Amino acid sequence: MPPPHSHSTQEVNVPTAASASTRSDTSTPQVPPPTGHSARKPAPPARGGKRAPTVRKPLRARLKRDRALLLLCIPGVVYFAVFFYLPLAGNTIAFQDYQPYLGFKESPFVGWTNFTALLEQPEFWSSVWNTLEITAVQLLLFFPAPIALALLLNSLISNRTRRFMQTIVYLPHFLSWVVVVAMFQQVFGGAGTISGYLAEHGIGAGNLMTNPDTFTFLLTSQMIWKDAGYGAIIFLAAMASIDNGLYESAAMDGAGWARRMWHVTLPGIRPTIVLMLILRLGEILSVGFEQILLQREAVGPDAAEVLDTYVYYHGVVDGDWGMSTAAGLMKGVIGFVLIVVANKVAHRLGEQGVYR
Repeated sequence: MPPPHSHSTQEVNVPTAASASTRSDTSTPQVPPPTGHSARKPAPPARGGKRAPTVRKPLRARLKRDRALLLLCIPGVVYFAVFFYLPLAGNTIAFQDYQPYLGFKESPFVGWTNFTALLEQPEFWSSVWNTLEITAVQLLLFFPAPIALALLLNSLISNRTRRFMQTIVYLPHFLSWVVVVAMFQQVFGGAGTISGYLAEHGIGAGNLMTNPDTFTFLLTSQMIWKDAGYGAIIFLAAMASIDNGLYESAAMDGAGWARRMWHVTLPGIRPTIVLMLILRLGEILSVGFEQILLQREAVGPDAAEVLDTYVYYHGVVDGDWGMSTAAGLMKGVIGFVLIVVANKVAHRLGEQGVYR
């Protein structure tokens, strides 16, 4: 019998901190420090900490990296520089009594004389009124046409039918205005199909192509027929980015086609609509020079004289370069102001607009 107070004990080894650290150093392989590209990558920020500053590559390295994209941009940059930015220097003619044989340097400087003389001409204000009238009708009738056409094409179930209809409505955009005006002349002219049909039924509509009262709606109908299909491309692309799960959820909730369009499609393309509206407001005083020039003589200058044709006839035809340049400069300034104001309004409404 062992004594009551004696116990059989076993020796237990308890690791100390020094031995634990020595064991971890010998068991864990040493990782070499990163080299090359991995050494320049910043470490991910700790939770709640600040992000490590990124090291920006020098300009030469970035140019070498993006040289292919920069080469692709060169033709576009040259185009805008030659045909858009360099001609801006010609706006100095608006402050000169410009004579072509004297040039920019020798033509006398007259200050604001061209602008004051321009504002005193009744023909200028008549062209401004005609431009604003045509623009208002186009904003009400032409601007919603590509949106409605895109909604209609997007509702087609068959992809083959959709592609066929898209091809049909895109084609008129590639026709020149000479062809479009000639086609409308054959349909709505004095000896056209519509006029002949109305005359056979005792309705004397006359020649719609020479009627000043319907000239604004005639221009708008020509633009809708020619460019509505091409303008629908942007809105179709915006509709393609909408999540299909939204349509499926709306259909499961019992929403029909009209409600899905109103509550899913239109809110999804609203930023694109606002962007295109702002850009359209910037061109509010440009209503189609070639289209109106081809029909100006048939309708008369009282109904068909707009700012673009006013600049052409007074500058190129009559040789009044200073006053016509002043009119063009005022048109550009007004368009710029409208873009800035419309962009501010878009920001107030929560949209991105053209720029931040």
